[in-house]
Amino acid sequence: MQKSKYQGVIPAFYACYDDQGSISAVRAKKLARHLVNKGVRGLYVGGSSGECIYQEKEERMELLEAVVSEVRGECTLIAHVGCNNTNESCQLAAHAESLGVDAIASIPPIYFHLPEYAIAKYWNDISAAAPNTDFIIYNIPQLAGVTLTAGLLREMKKNPRVIGVKNSSMPTYDIEIFLREGGENFVVFNGPDEQFVAGRSIGAEGGIGGTYGAMPELFLTMDRLIRSGETGRAVPIQHEVNAIIEQMCSCRGNLYAVMKEVLRINEGLEVGSVRAPMPELVPEDYPRVEAAAKRIREAISRFC
Repeated sequence: MQKSKYQGVIPAFYACYDDQGSISAVRAKKLARHLVNKGVRGLYVGGSSGECIYQEKEERMELLEAVVSEVRGECTLIAHVGCNNTNESCQLAAHAESLGVDAIASIPPIYFHLPEYAIAKYWNDISAAAPNTDFIIYNIPQLAGVTLTAGLLREMKKNPRVIGVKNSSMPTYDIEIFLREGGENFVVFNGPDEQFVAGRSIGAEGGIGGTYGAMPELFLTMDRLIRSGETGRAVPIQHEVNAIIEQMCSCRGNLYAVMKEVLRINEGLEVGSVRAPMPELVPEDYPRVEAAAKRIREAISRFC
């Protein structure tokens, strides 16, 4: 495992739709190119920000194919392949490996509360479907309803392909626990965007986050400052980022719909809306979205 390729700022890639709500490979390629040109280290495709829970298996494959065809070899590519059944998850894993991604990742099975040995089998079955590809555990207990424990991680570490955790739990202490249990060359990614500086300070090598795509410059600047030993200078940027996130979350429409509109306003990128049942923007949202987009522009001008 080349640890260096899993460091830095890795945006969680947004689902890209055409005006009729179908997957748009053209728009996905444009978004991928835009982010890589901004200087991000990699892309995390098909996760929460990619609206994976509301997409068909074939749609997820189509989106990943578009991203890989546009930027393979230029950045690290991680494909989230978790579904709520093992069979389709394994199909997505094998497909991702056939495209040459750097790693696959998966949430645990959701809805039914499964014992840890069943969760481990689910992840190991997925990993076996892509035997030559690194595997990253996606820990997001507030949505999945399952918490990655130290014991479950120890069990998963028996699989040599398990190289890291994308940790989206809110306690930053979890990062320290996973690093300690993971051992040498294990990678933990900070998940909560509001805690980028805190997560990195406690040991995360990089971050994978949903708001990175709407304001990559701010996260890239924080990353640069942290790496240069100037973490104190990154803190005011984190505070501003958090205020922007709060502003975007105040809309009635889903956060991903807000960020896609921010991309349209600030970057001229059309990537569609969101997949039902997530709510689209409503008319009263637009002044708030405009204000958030303006605040992002001003923050970039001030800090970057």
